[in-house]
Amino acid sequence: MGVSGSGKSTIGAKLAAALSLDFLDGDDFHPPENIAKMAAGIPLDDADRMGWLKKLNSKAIELKNTGAVFACSSLKESYRQMLCNDVNVNFVYLKGTYQEVFDRLSLRKDHFMPPALLKSQFDALEEPKNAITVSLLESPENIIIQIMQKINKKSFGLVGLGVMGKSLARNLARNNFSLSLYN
Repeated sequence: MGVSGSGKSTIGAKLAAALSLDFLDGDDFHPPENIAKMAAGIPLDDADRMGWLKKLNSKAIELKNTGAVFACSSLKESYRQMLCNDVNVNFVYLKGTYQEVFDRLSLRKDHFMPPALLKSQFDALEEPKNAITVSLLESPENIIIQIMQKINKKSFGLVGLGVMGKSLARNLARNNFSLSLYN
């Protein structure tokens, strides 16, 4: 997750390869109206993003047994909650300053999102509290190493799924732990 130009597609594809999972780019799920609006320099609003987020969540639910890596801006907490509906999601936040991202966007060719819309993304951004946060200034290889180290530390084994075990398991799942359960 992150603003446009933060490296979501590049890092997402590399992370998917490292995890042997499918990669899906959120940009591919935008309806033509959203793409046209952004290409015209008009920022998307919450209403524009709702159908797009629902499509992404439906695809995540479809792939929840196999897993996948998605590139999606996920700018607001409410968007992230919608994306997590009925599926366990680990967010990776590619963090950078406005100027760092603007410089990258200015070099990007053949993308519908113009650099002029970057401010609207930063204005909408609510930095996540429960995400793996990495600097977008690192090399892609170092970013993948950092993500893999953090992903591998959030696992938990639980034996006994009575009232207490079941509640503990649900709490851990809501907080992005990978669980191994035995009853």
